[in-house]
Amino acid sequence: MNAANRPLVSVVIPTFNRAWAVERAVDSVLEQDYRPFELIIVDDGSTDQTSDILARYGDQLTVVYQENQGVSAARNAGVAQAQGDLIAFLDSDDYWKPQKLTVQVDFFTSHPDALICQTGEIWIRNGRPVNPGRRHKKLSGMIFEPSLELCLVSPSAVMMRNTFFKMMGGFDETLPACEDYDLWLRVSMRHPVYLIDAPLVVKTGGHPDQLSAAPGLDQYRIRSILNLLKSGDLTDEQQQAAEKVLSRKCRIFAQGCRKRSRVDEARYYEQLTRS
Repeated sequence: MNAANRPLVSVVIPTFNRAWAVERAVDSVLEQDYRPFELIIVDDGSTDQTSDILARYGDQLTVVYQENQGVSAARNAGVAQAQGDLIAFLDSDDYWKPQKLTVQVDFFTSHPDALICQTGEIWIRNGRPVNPGRRHKKLSGMIFEPSLELCLVSPSAVMMRNTFFKMMGGFDETLPACEDYDLWLRVSMRHPVYLIDAPLVVKTGGHPDQLSAAPGLDQYRIRSILNLLKSGDLTDEQQQAAEKVLSRKCRIFAQGCRKRSRVDEARYYEQLTRS
């Protein structure tokens, strides 16, 4: 397939005060061996030197500026601007290997019914490689039930069809964190998420502004599971699995609340385990 016949890929990078990292992320996109793509950066109200860094790239990318609304709103705003048939997300503290887009587009070309896929990852924490634990092992196919326990899909590794992202309603902008956990549950309850088991994404961690390291994240996962249970869209088997995970997460979170003398909050989550 020559470049003229290849599908356009829209790459969306949300960023907020990541002047220390965003250049590496942008460069990893511009160094992709796939063409054509468009690169959309959503600056979610940065107050550091992010805008100066992005200005150096000129017309190699499109920058969308907005007041700080969170990563969900930033990603959704990027997709709203996207013209591509396929959408790929990249967090501004991560970066890609040069073959990432080519490998995923080739997958969609050979699997025309596929709606979403992700690649493998390399994990870096505080500048050093780490091995993900067994519980973090990515799976391929119908992954709803194991995804209830923890997020098994990485935004930086995902590529999906633009129409499918919009059909799924995008990221929930009311969630300040775990927005990816929420979307992948909504996706995987009905659709397979395919894995290309090649480490084409470098995920970095250990920095102070890492959302996934913030305390109390299970409250947002609990909210996501509750929304699914209320939707009536789960199968009986999925309903039972979701209720089981919800009960355990509520019990553990309530115990943490009591340790911190947040008694009313603890009672709320304890009540959820009995409902």
